[in-house]
Amino acid sequence: MKRVLAVMAFAALAIPCLASAAPLKKLKVNETTTIKASPDKVWDTIKDFNAIDRWHPGIAKDEIVKGENNKPGAVRQLTIKDGPQLKEQLLVHSDTGRFYTYKIIESPLPLNHYMSTIKVTAKKDGTSLVRWSGTFTRKNTSDNPPDAENDDAAVKLVTGVYQGGLSNLKKMLEGG
Repeated sequence: MKRVLAVMAFAALAIPCLASAAPLKKLKVNETTTIKASPDKVWDTIKDFNAIDRWHPGIAKDEIVKGENNKPGAVRQLTIKDGPQLKEQLLVHSDTGRFYTYKIIESPLPLNHYMSTIKVTAKKDGTSLVRWSGTFTRKNTSDNPPDAENDDAAVKLVTGVYQGGLSNLKKMLEGG
């Protein structure tokens, strides 16, 4: 009986503390670039889920480790230039819509619940707008994470990845 009372007392004290912990804020990054090339040419360059290493300067290797390229459910393993690896799963791929959506399923990065879409849209002047957007939370769930693991650091990391890829894609396709 004493044991039951002790457990109930602990639960009564612990539950309000758990309930008061604020859920992590969903973070968003949305980067775009205009490329002086047709949407078909831009899409042909980025459409393969298994080819980000061909246009993103931060990726050393990209290989499909499960499923079939460009088919929902496919999993790619990326090796970042400085060595770490992560796995991403393709959720949606649309040649007609010129976009794909994927999520990270394994990663050493300080992110959780990461989901991203990259899309090519035709502009009226014949150029292309490429939009790379993502949502995620930081991995560190503490109220006061270290500076390298807080919301600002997570947003800065993803922003840098997107900007680096889009900048190189533009340079490749515009010949600059």
